[in-house]
Amino acid sequence: MKLLHFADAHIDMANYGRHDPGTGLPLRVLDFLKSLDTIVDTAISENVDMVIFAGDAYKDRSPAPTFQREWGRRIHRLSQASIPTFLLVGNHDMSPAAGRAHAIQEFDTLQIPHVRVLAKPQFLSAEELGLPIQLIAMPYISRSGLMAALEVSGVDKAEVYSEIEQRLTDLVKGWLDDADPGLPMIMTAHASVQGAAYGSERTVMLGADFVLPASLVKDERLDYVALGHIHKPQDLNEGKHPPVIYPGSIERVDFGEAKDDKFFIIAEVAKGETQVEWRKLEGVRKFIDRRTVLESGENVTETLMSVLPKPEALEDAIVRLTVEYPREWDTLIDDSALRKYAEGAFEFHLVKRPQVEARIRLPADQTVSSLSPLDLLDQYWKASHTDDAETLQQLAQEILSGDEDG
Repeated sequence: MKLLHFADAHIDMANYGRHDPGTGLPLRVLDFLKSLDTIVDTAISENVDMVIFAGDAYKDRSPAPTFQREWGRRIHRLSQASIPTFLLVGNHDMSPAAGRAHAIQEFDTLQIPHVRVLAKPQFLSAEELGLPIQLIAMPYISRSGLMAALEVSGVDKAEVYSEIEQRLTDLVKGWLDDADPGLPMIMTAHASVQGAAYGSERTVMLGADFVLPASLVKDERLDYVALGHIHKPQDLNEGKHPPVIYPGSIERVDFGEAKDDKFFIIAEVAKGETQVEWRKLEGVRKFIDRRTVLESGENVTETLMSVLPKPEALEDAIVRLTVEYPREWDTLIDDSALRKYAEGAFEFHLVKRPQVEARIRLPADQTVSSLSPLDLLDQYWKASHTDDAETLQQLAQEILSGDEDG
């Protein structure tokens, strides 16, 4: 089976830039659609046997109709090409309210040929799929949803997660025990897995995360594990069977992904042996992130320009320059000159972080040596504007009193 696997499209993540006058779409949305077009074109031109999208079509659960139209056009092309396409529901696709439709519901409701929405944990046999493979689907399910589905109750989160982990492990292992041992087995999940390296999606994930045990997805009876949810590309079982792969998001979402290349996967899946090819998405918009601390008040603007790449390297990139400096140097930074330097950038962000030195000032009739440790600590809470200073001071009193008693 020749499989194409991608995830985390987030096609309406238009958090930077302007609109295209021709289409009316944000230019950043066109970046995401360009990557999506590359993926769909590859699936059709290379005649893959199936496509798995491992969740998160949009940035939230209520996409604008325009973005639904653009996503629908691409998925419809796969349908017209008679390519079996499986759409897993991710956390950004689903509504928190029970009974509400998720963001890709229409593909299920309208029964689009060759397109199947995977909205609940399930095992699909070769007969159900019409393909010589078997599939275990694990869409994103919130903690409350898992508790309700598995009839688990409790107030201790760790205890609840441990119970849910055991129930899901038993469920998947039961499916594996009942599966046809002669046919390839694929698992797809939109979830965090133990041992995965997180990217910037920590800032966009919604709700509490349930973590799948690594042993579950590394079961050797599986032949390929298609994951979504984490934007950092990685194989959690590299060099071993089965491949356990997060392909990552299809475009850079924010500066946390500035150094990450973007991929989709072409896998040749066979029983006991799978060959994986990472396909790099070309033309992904650059994110350039620079930070510096000013240590001199001389030639400040020139110093900041030297931190950035040459103007030609900034062309069409999304650029951020973060500067820390003493507050009194604020007027020495020439914003207009810096923006002129970066005028070729798609977007330029200058983040100023003036620093104010906090000092403890004692009354004129007091010296440090005249104050007790508790008095000094009290002065520190006040100078640092610490929350709950009164509670912390009381705890310190108890610790120091205990020390004296001992």
